[in-house]
Amino acid sequence: MKFKKTKGGEIKGHLDIFVTHNEAEFEGKISKWEEILIHGDPEGLRSFAKLLIDIADLNQEEVNDKYLPIGASEHYALRPGLELANSSDQVIVGRLDAKGTGVFYDRYIAKDNSK
Repeated sequence: MKFKKTKGGEIKGHLDIFVTHNEAEFEGKISKWEEILIHGDPEGLRSFAKLLIDIADLNQEEVNDKYLPIGASEHYALRPGLELANSSDQVIVGRLDAKGTGVFYDRYIAKDNSK
């Protein structure tokens, strides 16, 4: 993928991304959880998939430091009413690995792959 200085308009079709807050009672205990729901028509889902692949395929090391400094990572903001449906929450989609260092941000906790 070639780096885009100006971002926006990546999502074609219809795409709705939002968080639901859930609560259920079982045997006297209340459980709470959140889910992120991603729904779209075929064109919306394909363009979202293409955006994810483009971000994954970008060679961050080749992007001019003026646009992506060392220690930063490529990301896109998907905004309600622009890239997403008006009913969506704003979403940031980005790389986990930082340019120049490959370091992940501090809050990241890896899944357990030992199972």
